[in-house]
Amino acid sequence: MKLREEKLREEKMEFSREELTEAKRQIDSTLHKLTETIKTFESKENPERYKSQITLAKRRVEAFHIASCLIEKEMEK
Repeated sequence: MKLREEKLREEKMEFSREELTEAKRQIDSTLHKLTETIKTFESKENPERYKSQITLAKRRVEAFHIASCLIEKEMEK
């Protein structure tokens, strides 16, 4: 029964302020870690060797940034 309730809530996109706050906190934490990862890869002796990892991390940063902005927008309602 609980799974069904969660699915219905997700379909309606209704989340509590606490859920949104925690989701944003987790996303911001991940953004920070990804940014540090990019810096680490780019500072290596041969950063070209890590090009695919850097690209992937940068794409994830952009995706998480969008998610964070959308959560902020939802919290302003």
